[in-house]
Amino acid sequence: MTWNVLSIIGTIAFAVSGSLVAIKENYDLMGIYLLGFTTAFGGGLIRNLLVGIPVQQIWMQSALFVTAFFVITAVFLAPNVWEGRWKKSITLFDAIGLAAFAIQGANAAAAQNLPDIAIILAAILTGAGGGMLRDLFAGRKPMIFHSEVYGLWAGIAGWIIGLDLVHSPFLTYSLFIGVVLLRLLSVRYNWNLPRYARELD
Repeated sequence: MTWNVLSIIGTIAFAVSGSLVAIKENYDLMGIYLLGFTTAFGGGLIRNLLVGIPVQQIWMQSALFVTAFFVITAVFLAPNVWEGRWKKSITLFDAIGLAAFAIQGANAAAAQNLPDIAIILAAILTGAGGGMLRDLFAGRKPMIFHSEVYGLWAGIAGWIIGLDLVHSPFLTYSLFIGVVLLRLLSVRYNWNLPRYARELD
């Protein structure tokens, strides 16, 4: 049940995020659908590749594809809802998708009895995978490499799961909320990881 709930949450959140980025970049309707679907299912595709789940299972999630289709359509038909708050909306839905899929990726890796480092990497790449593909297709620098603390929160979620500290749906949802809040706080207060101090010629 928790897995299904996280799948729905992550799919909806990333479908909205991808659609908003496409609209902001002035993509046509086909581009909006492609970017929305890529963002929504890119993380799941990376998760399956990482932990050995058959990739074809992605295409068997017909209910999630239908959900994503209607979500993307709703975003396209109601552009005025997002007017004036593009960045905040993208940040919010991206944080939700990041948290949902990071936990999913970590749990999938833990279920395969993979080592902690693999669980952490699975959390980061699954959580950020859809966003990375979205940004690349939109001609942007992927957020995971420069935006206010992004992948680190997914990695911490993976580390917590790797330590076997999450034993119930309540703790899973608490971790989910924690990752979302930390991501939003890092944007609100402009927290950043260290960067190289000098510009290179």
